Amino acid sequence: MELAGALQLGELAAAFAAVPVFPLFDTAYFIVSVLYLKYEPGAVEMSRKSPFASWLCAMLHCFGSYILAGLLLGEPPIDYFSHNSSVILATAVWYLIFFCPMNLFYKCVSFLPVKLIFVAMKEVVRVRKIAAGVHHAHHRYHHGWFVMMAVGWVKGSGVALMSNFEQLLRGVWKPETNEILHMSFPTKASLYGTVLFTLQQTHWLPISEANLIFFFTMFMIVCKVFMTATHSHASPFAPVENFICPVFFGSVSSGHTNHHHDHQHGASHEVSHPPPPPAKSKEELNEGTRKRKAKKAE
Repeated sequence: MELAGALQLGELAAAFAAVPVFPLFDTAYFIVSVLYLKYEPGAVEMSRKSPFASWLCAMLHCFGSYILAGLLLGEPPIDYFSHNSSVILATAVWYLIFFCPMNLFYKCVSFLPVKLIFVAMKEVVRVRKIAAGVHHAHHRYHHGWFVMMAVGWVKGSGVALMSNFEQLLRGVWKPETNEILHMSFPTKASLYGTVLFTLQQTHWLPISEANLIFFFTMFMIVCKVFMTATHSHASPFAPVENFICPVFFGSVSSGHTNHHHDHQHGASHEVSHPPPPPAKSKEELNEGTRKRKAKKAE
């Protein structure tokens, strides 16, 4: 009975991995990606002032992972734009979200129950892209583990990793929002996922690619849908990271920071309260009195 259940699960995973992502899942991916662009401050104003810049930003949100992966593998970064159907579909989604009369399309796709469906479908595409990136890099570099992980990672989170460049197109520069310094959940999940797919591709993880795609996709869907529904930014990896990171990498020491802060605070205190001027001596007071009397007599 258990063997039959395992066989059915394997068949389900194989069927799931064989489902094409274009055009249905890709459409959901484009919708969520352009929605996130519209949420950015000043994005709507930019679309009115410079529609071409807005379109370029939307294309980066939709195809940034392919561009970055192409750069890493020495392939033309513009190569994916030869897929006319995908570019036209992404352009149509961008136009409807930003310029649809009465904002009807945006209101429909941003309605939370509908948006959650699109978010779940986007994670299906994300995991497929990670798996495809690792497979592609393995075909080029059979023993290049780090190359596989790098390509799979940017395939899953290339848009976030290119966020600073996308900000420049919008006329914004926020280096403190670097995704490497402050990883979001999709970026971390893509990194951990690409490690799993690399281990599977090099036969160190005893699981089929179809099963790994199925289970990791279910994990991503559950986490991302829950976080979107509850408007939460807390990472599911936080409890494990908070336990492991201090053991292997140490905790952040605040002694130097506090000492520096106290020094600055003392310095600012001295500046804000300058010392009083020195008191005049008795001779200077007498001299001033004599001058005033002489002036009065004149």
